[in-house]
Amino acid sequence: MFMILLCRKGIYEGNNYEFDIIAHNGTEIVIVEVKTTLKTQDVKAFVQKLKQVRVWLDEYKNYTVYGAIAFLRADSGSEMFAQSEKLFVIKATGNSAMIINTDDFVPKKF
Repeated sequence: MFMILLCRKGIYEGNNYEFDIIAHNGTEIVIVEVKTTLKTQDVKAFVQKLKQVRVWLDEYKNYTVYGAIAFLRADSGSEMFAQSEKLFVIKATGNSAMIINTDDFVPKKF
């Protein structure tokens, strides 16, 4: 069973950080970045944030960390770039959402 936290903000050594959604089950966490329009630069910035999770969020230092990007629209190729960075890719579809990664997708552990 996953517990979900919304919008976690903080400051670590003078650096601000924010995570839109954190879901955890006691041993793993999935951190989700939410964008209206996904851009390649958003993916790059999010991957850099994921590399700092264990430092910024000490309570998760022993967890396996996965990343996910959720969006309504995507600039050309940005969703494919997110998958190439080994992130779960979630597209909003009406009143729902779906993971659009390929069947052979294997997420990165950060």
